[in-house]
This record gives sequence, structure tokens and C-alpha cells, in this order.
Amino acid sequence: MKRIYVCHDTLTGIYSALHDAWVESRNDDAGIRFRGKIQQQFFCDYLIVDENEVKAAKIERLIKRHLGYNAYWAVYHALLSDEERKAEAVFHIMQEARRIQDSHKIMDHLGDENVALVFELSRRVSNESHMYEEFIRFRELQNGVLVSEISPRTQVLTCIAEHFADRFPLENWMIFDRTHREALLHKAKEPCRILLDAYPDSEMLGKLSDDEKRYEILWKGFFKSVSIRERENPKLQQTHLPIRYRDMMPEFSGE
Repeated sequence: MKRIYVCHDTLTGIYSALHDAWVESRNDDAGIRFRGKIQQQFFCDYLIVDENEVKAAKIERLIKRHLGYNAYWAVYHALLSDEERKAEAVFHIMQEARRIQDSHKIMDHLGDENVALVFELSRRVSNESHMYEEFIRFRELQNGVLVSEISPRTQVLTCIAEHFADRFPLENWMIFDRTHREALLHKAKEPCRILLDAYPDSEMLGKLSDDEKRYEILWKGFFKSVSIRERENPKLQQTHLPIRYRDMMPEFSGE
């Protein structure tokens, strides 16, 4: 009977499920499903995974040692995607790596559908992370904290943390991921932290500093003044700046 490992759609949860699947079913056909997204199948044994950091660390070390760091980063980024098949694809890649002569070259086997899927998901997450590094706008609150809200399709916060920590090492700032209810927190001169189940206070976020209000007015004025109405090309503009990235950008607010 096929065993299905059920976990949360988080890195710790997925790595824990991969650990259990590898220990118990590495030679068998097994699946991984996410809580709240399960469609029951006949003749399957469903097992709730005990999720913890110890299991996650073990499977991370295994992937780095036997599949290599290139494969590890591809897997890491793929698991941040919104694809329901991602965890199961990684498990099948680990199984396939045992069958080839050099397991460190597993990501070169793009003819394998699971390798191709992980490669594509990794590319998708990396691309969205890069886009948010370009498009994120911070707003200063009355307490001096810089805040931004985003609605990404994938879980990009860990991917963009280092970028913004390098840019604003002396600032207190936070980025809210409204899609996944997570927040990236940075205290001046300290490392970033991820806060799960984060629900921002809309009243607090509306209390902008006086300087922020003035600069937003100036920025909107500049944005309008450099535009040449006769040469406006909305379709081309959307190619460089898709509409879904504009909801928290001051220059597009009020449109």
C-alpha cells in the first residue's frame, strides 16, 4: 500500500516529511501531501508527520552531501514555490539520484520529469525574488520603522532577506507577506528573522510619518512630470512592471 506523508507547507514541515519518507520508504512509491490540500485516494496509508528542526537539518545535510550544493539550492528554492507537487518531486529526485553513477549531477538529468519540475520551480521562485528586490517600496511610520507589504505567489522572504539587510543594516524595517501570512523582521545591526502567522495591524500601518507623506507627494509629482502623455505605452509598461506588483507602490496608489 502506498504511504502518503502529510505535513504543513513549510520548509521544516516538508523536510521532516522527506526525512520520514526517506527513512521508511526510500525504495517504495511514496507521496507527500500538504495539510488542508489533501484529496483522499483509495488504497493509500496516510501518515501525519512529526515536524521538527532535527529532521529538517538531517535531510538538508543528506542532500548537500549526496546531491551537492547546486542541487540543494535548486531544491530549496523549489520548495518555496506554490506548486503542490514540489515535495513529492524532490523525494523522487532523491530516489533517482541513487540510480545514477554520479548523484551530484542529478540536476543535469532534465529528461526526468521530476528534475525538470524542480528546475522550473526553482527558476520561478528566483525570478519572483529578483522582481521583488526591484519593486519593493518601504514607507516610514511615525515610530520610524520602515514597512512594506507584498503579495507574492511564492515564499520569497528568505530569498530577499540578505539583499535588504545589506541595503538597510542600520534601519528597523519589516516586510509583510500577505499571501502566506509571514513577516520578515529586521532590527538595526541585527540579523533578520521570519515571523509566522503574522497579521499586520492596518491601523498601525496607516500612521505614516510627516516626512513620508511629503516625500510620497513629491515622488508622485516627479513620476507624473517625467511622463510624456503622447508616448505612453501601457502594454510595454506592464511588460517591465506587471500590474500585480503595483498595489503597494506609492507612484501607482490612487489609480
